[in-house]
Amino acid sequence: MSLHEDAARVLKEWPAPDDTQHTLRLAYGDHLAAHPDGMWKSCADGHLTASALVVDPRRGRVLLTLHRKLRMWLQTGGHCEPGDTTLAGAALREATEESGITGLVPLPGGPVRLDRHLTPCAWHLDVQYAVLAPEGALEAVSEESLELRWFGWHEVADVADDSVVRLADRTRALL
Repeated sequence: MSLHEDAARVLKEWPAPDDTQHTLRLAYGDHLAAHPDGMWKSCADGHLTASALVVDPRRGRVLLTLHRKLRMWLQTGGHCEPGDTTLAGAALREATEESGITGLVPLPGGPVRLDRHLTPCAWHLDVQYAVLAPEGALEAVSEESLELRWFGWHEVADVADDSVVRLADRTRALL
């Protein structure tokens, strides 16, 4: 199964938590149906991306990255790569690369939510996951970031945009 096929399957099977997310789920599916290259950065009409919120539920905190280019506190994530075979795998790869944390475990149940946003390269149709950090996890800043920092659940709204806040809120509800 190709990454494109996996993404279409994930979106088709994902139980959207509300009408807004359901509408986005359908739009993502339509995008993939219309764009055989809809998983790749080269798709100028927009492309699916995979991200993951790194969570330490025992300490009630999330790890955010101060994105080097956008200068915003965000969850880890980004473009799919040719070696990716699943969306969940792409999100886990991105989280591991950008956080420097090994042993991250995906939160069961598939995506947490979807978020469509305009970036300097194109529209990102982001499929957002959550991953659990192992006990004693040590983060390490990557080339993608200016900084990594743990924030308590209640602190996310003070530093991040609404998309990240919604992702954190939904993740916390699922935990």
